[in-house]
Amino acid sequence: MDPPALPVAGFEVDVDLGFALFFFSLLCLFLLGAIVRCAQMVLDPYSAISVTTHQEEETEE
Repeated sequence: MDPPALPVAGFEVDVDLGFALFFFSLLCLFLLGAIVRCAQMVLDPYSAISVTTHQEEETEE
């Protein structure tokens, strides 16, 4: 006869599955940030240029 099953806790996740889900969610956040950054650069490409660097290059010449 099989021993009685232990009562299952509310929310149990395998350790390997937990690591996989954590890194997957981290990857999704990184990709979302990259998509937002790329969309900002496509919509306004000149905002990425540093004005002070451009002025310094002009004065050095």
